[in-house]
Amino acid sequence: MSVVKVTEDVYAIGASDRDGKKLFERLFPIPEGVAYNSYFISDEKTAVLDGAASEVEDDYFVNLKTALGGRPLDYIVLNHLEPDHGAAIGRLIKTYPEARLVGNPKTKTILSSYVCDDAVSDMLVVCEGEELKLGKHTLKFIMTPMVHWPESMMCYDESDKILFSQDAFGAFGAEGDEIFDDKDFDDERLEKMRRYYANIVGKYGAQVSAVLKKAAGLDIKTICPVHGLVIRKHIGEVLRLYTLWSGYLPEEKGVLVVYASMYGHTAALAKEAYEKLKETGVNAVLFDVSETDTSYLVSGVFRFSNVLAASVTYNAGIYPKMEYFLNDLKALNVQNRAFSFVESGSWAISSGKLMREKAESLKNCRIVGDTVTLKAASYDKAAFDKLIADIAADVKA
Repeated sequence: MSVVKVTEDVYAIGASDRDGKKLFERLFPIPEGVAYNSYFISDEKTAVLDGAASEVEDDYFVNLKTALGGRPLDYIVLNHLEPDHGAAIGRLIKTYPEARLVGNPKTKTILSSYVCDDAVSDMLVVCEGEELKLGKHTLKFIMTPMVHWPESMMCYDESDKILFSQDAFGAFGAEGDEIFDDKDFDDERLEKMRRYYANIVGKYGAQVSAVLKKAAGLDIKTICPVHGLVIRKHIGEVLRLYTLWSGYLPEEKGVLVVYASMYGHTAALAKEAYEKLKETGVNAVLFDVSETDTSYLVSGVFRFSNVLAASVTYNAGIYPKMEYFLNDLKALNVQNRAFSFVESGSWAISSGKLMREKAESLKNCRIVGDTVTLKAASYDKAAFDKLIADIAADVKA
């Protein structure tokens, strides 16, 4: 990505990684890459907001030099220190020793563990509501602890009405020079944002809700996150989605059907359940936990109201990849969903009971219908049909 003008004096100077890193945080697949956004403000004083990951550091410094146009850099504003943004800070300090770091008290504490430099000691420390005047532009600082690190903060440019939101409102995907959300907010782009939120920020719903309350008092014309598109066309829709996600409320009524199958019998019954649900007019999607990364399954949970989990019994427990998925829902604080189950095995079948216990441990989650047992290749068809009817009725209620 080259330097792109956001407004008259504000520029996007980040860079995208399309081919290098295959796993974000060494955990989440990013087949379409990821953008590492940083922003530059040209005013009486100059400021760069956030850094970049090591994978794109060279491109980032070329863009920053271009944006500066030979001027000195006055401020380095550190909204978030996670290394996918903060890896460049040490080099920034060395390249622009005249620039003063700007952060909050937690920023200073954490940064001192990454960078041992006099610049950290001389950091301009800001707190909630304080301002930094650059000339025409004034940055107002908004503390957002645990969205999603303790030092996380945002800043609002009162002149251009831009919210520099660090990880909030971000998304997966390398966008190149087309950095704005001017195209329709289609399913593909929504999935990039939903999967990012659910897996990166999803645990911190209460903290995100607090940020949304602060944002409600601002006149926001543009949102500049550190990943994904710059948002200016779909601000209302994005804020609506974040309100749902942070409240652990589903976007829509529907069923995420997930299955764990070793020899095909559980898969066949899960697929039949999926088809029958569709026949009733219920919106449903189907995933094999052995072939689908858990991050996509978690995204599906944030999307839909209901989950139907079908798992073979494995070593007297839940199939490992299904168990990982259910454990991740607990770790991410998922709430307010309805669960139904199909268990399977050839003897000593126990996966249904164990899956139900995990779902019941989630806050405000309900169990819909009775667990259906698939023993080898046999099951009670009437019980299965009743479960499908119970799920469909719950979704449509």
